[in-house]
Amino acid sequence: MAANTGKLAGKTIFITGASRGIGKAIALKAARDGANIVIAAKTAQAHPKLPGTIYTAAKEVEDLGGKCLPCIVDVRSEEEVRKAVEDAVQKFGGIDILVNNASAISLTGTVETSMKKYDLMNQVNGRGTYLCSHVCVPYLKKSSNPHILNISPPLNMNPKWFKDHVAYTMAKYGMSMCVLGMSEELKGDGIAVNALWPRTAILTAAMEMLGGSGEVAKQCRKPEIMSDAAYVMFIKDSKSYTGNFAIDDEVLKASGVTDMEQYACVPGNRLLPDFFLEEDPDFLRQQMVEDGAKPAFGRSSSSSGGPAATFETLKTMLNEDLVDSTKGVFQFNLSGADQGEWYLDLKNGSGAVGQGPAPGGADCEMTLDSADFSKMFKGELKAVAAFMGGKLKIKGDMGLAMKLEKLMSQMNSKL
Repeated sequence: MAANTGKLAGKTIFITGASRGIGKAIALKAARDGANIVIAAKTAQAHPKLPGTIYTAAKEVEDLGGKCLPCIVDVRSEEEVRKAVEDAVQKFGGIDILVNNASAISLTGTVETSMKKYDLMNQVNGRGTYLCSHVCVPYLKKSSNPHILNISPPLNMNPKWFKDHVAYTMAKYGMSMCVLGMSEELKGDGIAVNALWPRTAILTAAMEMLGGSGEVAKQCRKPEIMSDAAYVMFIKDSKSYTGNFAIDDEVLKASGVTDMEQYACVPGNRLLPDFFLEEDPDFLRQQMVEDGAKPAFGRSSSSSGGPAATFETLKTMLNEDLVDSTKGVFQFNLSGADQGEWYLDLKNGSGAVGQGPAPGGADCEMTLDSADFSKMFKGELKAVAAFMGGKLKIKGDMGLAMKLEKLMSQMNSKL
């Protein structure tokens, strides 16, 4: 863990979307130094599915020794952003660090992404980041070590990061383009502008909703890896450290932190690489070491048999208990050498499998290459990893896809 140094004592940090997740973790890390924290987020009342409000987060900040100003802010509203910034300056005397963390996500294709969702993502991610920076810069110029940190990825133009969710990628890259441009624009003012992105999936409330808290947690790191990395970046000299697209574990390793396992939600498991990052050989090698140089579970890729053989084996395993524990119909749209459509009914009667579209429609539709399909059912490729790596497109009930992954680990020895 990156040790607190006290260097943020008395500094004022304006963090968007800090009522939970990574934003709150950054707030709590800085609070241990005695920093002033401005929590700028929309959640004033408890959400039925998501924990935390600006007020509960503020209490946690103050319990750790920081001072806090909770502000109800929708980053799409110029009026609300300006008021929050003015209130922060009036209360704490200025702003030293801005963290553009607030973000909206919809992992949907062009036809499935409504203009309402498109506008939400681009207004929160790109416009919100630009707006908060625009309003905070005059105050940052007065700070002795000012920083803007955007929680956004390196600009990776590989088409696989666009093809399944182009609207989200455009919106998220809007935040990164702010780093690219503003770091050069504000260099003369001594304002550092950097981006920080996680190497792996981070267990946040949004991630739990995506994959279910139990199974997905095993493949995620804690938000504290991001807050520790952000802290390391905040205490660097703003005049010399700017324009970086940093990755959390790289920042920590460079600062002397060598134990990354401490950040794993469940130590000893393979971790999901996050979006927008190409496979890192060193990271993959370490994953293999932690796995004992074995696949995540199950047999090696030497097994033979295409989708037809897989479904024939599945057919022999169907029973009412399996149906009761799953309650979903899956559609598999396969491309590549064994192109075709298959379905797996784990919702009705004793279950069924077959070729072609699922009778009555599917609850979860999965589109991928037939070779990757075979790897999934042999335990060599996790569904969530395939999804986040752009190899798998999921439409419908995401939770069912996670259930299927758990089911595959149980079925693997027979396939």
